[in-house]
Amino acid sequence: MSDIESARAAFVSAILETEEYQAYNRECGRLRQYPELKAQIDEYRKRNYEMQSADIDFESLDKFEKEYETFRENPFVADFLAAELGFCRMMQRLNLLITAELHFE
Repeated sequence: MSDIESARAAFVSAILETEEYQAYNRECGRLRQYPELKAQIDEYRKRNYEMQSADIDFESLDKFEKEYETFRENPFVADFLAAELGFCRMMQRLNLLITAELHFE
């Protein structure tokens, strides 16, 4: 195994041990028990991504937030989205740290 492959394996192992990943994995497991709710969350995430990827006006954004306001109050939804956000932010920080060390522009 090459040095890079060994480092990759250790890096992934370290990520799997983080509280952020553990929380995300735990919430994914809870959500698997409710396939219909998971489908609704997936639709919300898809629409949220599309809103962030497009030139969107504040009126459309406000409408989207109001449409999903009650949905996001569901503890399963709120807990999953919070865990996912925490894990994504950790991965973004790691990516930024790695690319900064490599002087990647």
